[in-house]
Amino acid sequence: MRCLACKSNAMENSTNTYFAQLNNCYVIIENVPCVKCSQCGEVVYSANTLEKIDDILDKIETIASKIFILDYKQAA
Repeated sequence: MRCLACKSNAMENSTNTYFAQLNNCYVIIENVPCVKCSQCGEVVYSANTLEKIDDILDKIETIASKIFILDYKQAA
């Protein structure tokens, strides 16, 4: 897979921290699986991972107060 940003072939399986700002809180999801460019750091998430993140955010928005930090592997 080529990097969309720098066009190199340096994409590797990795994990990343995902940040989201919802109406009433900030959410930090750690250890989210992704493909990351080792040259420029560009991150790409699979469609399946993005669907799981959306599900997580929908659930958290109803219970979180200000800042919510969780591990992807435990929540997905």
